[in-house]
Amino acid sequence: MKRLGLTGGIASGKTTVAAILRELGFPVLDADRLAHRVINLGSPAYREVLKQFGSEILAPDGQVDRSKLGAIVFADRAKLDKLNAIVHPRVEKAIVEQFDMWEAEKRYAVAFVEAALIVEAGIHKKLDGLVVAWCTPVQQLARLQSRGLTEAEARKRIASQMPIEEKLRYATERIDCSGSLENTRAQVEALAAGLHGERKYLA
Repeated sequence: MKRLGLTGGIASGKTTVAAILRELGFPVLDADRLAHRVINLGSPAYREVLKQFGSEILAPDGQVDRSKLGAIVFADRAKLDKLNAIVHPRVEKAIVEQFDMWEAEKRYAVAFVEAALIVEAGIHKKLDGLVVAWCTPVQQLARLQSRGLTEAEARKRIASQMPIEEKLRYATERIDCSGSLENTRAQVEALAAGLHGERKYLA
């Protein structure tokens, strides 16, 4: 089974690309959901995060409030690095386990993992290829502000990640998400067509 990554900067369109891939029959593992799961109440990572950042990051139900935690780590690179050191190894382990499970089932010839920090975390080194979704920085900023972030908050989020020009150097495939949804879909469908010969196990 070919293991492919899907990444891109924040608000770059990778989630849209992932949704289209799923529509086309490809399994796509959401690493962000895995990251949520590994810091659930009572987990080892939860205890480490709580020890590192204090009880002020908790919601009333005791779970980690990701918006509170984000406000802390995206304002301080050192704190973001500490959080990533706790979360990334556990997420990578979960990704490998899911890929191994899919491969053992022999249902898929190609599977994807969607994650913002595939390159930053070094996960791309264990994959067979990397699809990078991208758009212009101006579009990223506008999309983040449309989600309720202030311009300052949006710029901090963008600055916390690897510049898209650098990320694109790792790409085996590129999806330009700066245009219309129809244009993005056409590119993803072309990618899927290229993988079609490797999809003999697809249900």
